[in-house]
Amino acid sequence: MKKIFFAFIAILVFSHCSSSFQNNDILPYVQINETIDLSLPEFIDLNVPGNWAYGSGGIKGIIIYNINGTQFKAFERTAPHIQPSACSQMVVENGLRMKCLCDDSEFNILNGAPLTAGITYSAREYLVTNLNGTVLRITNF
Repeated sequence: MKKIFFAFIAILVFSHCSSSFQNNDILPYVQINETIDLSLPEFIDLNVPGNWAYGSGGIKGIIIYNINGTQFKAFERTAPHIQPSACSQMVVENGLRMKCLCDDSEFNILNGAPLTAGITYSAREYLVTNLNGTVLRITNF
């Protein structure tokens, strides 16, 4: 009986483990299905690891980051911790941080984690699939 009790407690504990960042209930859901051709002039910088570009789609656009030449990250440009507004579109600063112009809060471009104290929401991340080395597909489904 004790084994069953401890197994039940362990299941409860592990099933409630989650990230230290909250799910975002501030930003509205918008379906994303974007194709990025890395040979186009507006995305040519994405061919170099460590570079980034702005793309269309999402609520206020997408930030795309080249991690290592074959892996990419994509984040919603709308700041995750405030309602969408004229100033909530984030910009990339120093190639390492995404910055909200409303309150100067910052987010890590590698994982979307907040870099500003007191913010519990991470930047909304989208799934990036590298289709053939020159075409990226960005989705949230």
